[in-house]
Amino acid sequence: MRKMLLWAGVLAILIPSSLWAQDISGDWQGTLDLGTKLRIILHVEKGNNGALTCKLYSIDQGTDGFRANSVTFKDLSLEAKFDLLMASYEGKVSADGNSITGTWTQRGKAQLDFRRAAKETAWSRDSSPHTVQFIAVDTNVKLEVLDWGGSGHALIFLAGLGNTAHVFDKFAPKFSAKYHVYGITRRGFGDSSIPDTGYSADRLGDDVLAVMDALKINRPVLVGHSIAGEELSSVGSRHPEKVAGLVYLDAAYPYAFYAAAQGDLVLDSIDVKRKLDQLGPGTSPQDLKQLVQELLKTDLPQLEKDLQETAKDLEYAPTTIPKMQLPAPPLAIIAGEEKYTKIPVPVLAIYAIPHSGMPAMGRDEATLAAAKARDNAKSEAQAKAFEKGVPTARVVRLPNADHFVFTSNEGDVLREMNAFLEGIGKGRDSGRE
Repeated sequence: MRKMLLWAGVLAILIPSSLWAQDISGDWQGTLDLGTKLRIILHVEKGNNGALTCKLYSIDQGTDGFRANSVTFKDLSLEAKFDLLMASYEGKVSADGNSITGTWTQRGKAQLDFRRAAKETAWSRDSSPHTVQFIAVDTNVKLEVLDWGGSGHALIFLAGLGNTAHVFDKFAPKFSAKYHVYGITRRGFGDSSIPDTGYSADRLGDDVLAVMDALKINRPVLVGHSIAGEELSSVGSRHPEKVAGLVYLDAAYPYAFYAAAQGDLVLDSIDVKRKLDQLGPGTSPQDLKQLVQELLKTDLPQLEKDLQETAKDLEYAPTTIPKMQLPAPPLAIIAGEEKYTKIPVPVLAIYAIPHSGMPAMGRDEATLAAAKARDNAKSEAQAKAFEKGVPTARVVRLPNADHFVFTSNEGDVLREMNAFLEGIGKGRDSGRE
């Protein structure tokens, strides 16, 4: 009897603790040391079917969250994979359910331990001084618009692929003393609507124009990071009268400015596919003849050149890149890129050349060095093509900056942007804008 009572007492202690430890939903917070210490929040939710989902926030780099593509949790072991980040996390939940000890893998491995976020000590995901509103830009499509306030001419920040306007939560407010600062989260991301269609470059540019019209923003300066360069070029090339200037933050690549001498596999293959689709029944002989001649003389030779260059790139490709399953919006945006060749407005284009670092991902030192050299040479060729093709542009190269130039080289970007904006202001005041 005593043995039975003893086991009953043990079970009474262990069962509630075990069950509670199995429920890991909620916010967890920890610090990742990658030379720079980053505060990380891991948000875990349990669906109606009991399946777990995870979203990871690096709140010192912005409040954008990255959803895990897969989550497994068994015997107190947690594993989450983040394809967009080419990263994963493996951790072990403590018996009391209050901590996770684990490893973050991205390029290399780093210790990342979490504690449950208590109400009194929880980190805020969004402490940036902005208001949030939602603006209708299309049928059943509303975009999240951040307003950091300020007075003066308007600046509108547009994020890169996979990010939201919150990526600028720390950077954008630095301009509010002289300008009225906004940020727009494009359709398909964050809290903006996620429609099935509407991801072509010009449609995304039209979304920006719709926000400007709704808020009565007159001739702002658009500031775009990465893929947002296509929205800048779409607006600046089609409606130069509606913007005072454009700032490309490592964003003036082929999707923003196409140079035939450089070519681009994505853009050129889109053109070829579009023309091949027109070769079907119903095309008049005259149109058919023109299409065939264009394909033979221009499009297919250019595509062959692109493929040859891509083959060279693949010689230095990493050997350990996991297969990625991108969500539909990023794929649709890439498929909807356009060729922009004329941008007749004042432009500041900041490039990270040479880029800082490059993950080894299974490559030996010689292969990695060759890959870096090739990547930097291609970026430099694009920068030169942009300088030549856009006479209104000031092109700035920031050595050893990373792709997020406004965080890796904040001071440099602030200096260049402020000088550019002041120049636009003087031109406006003198009527020379």
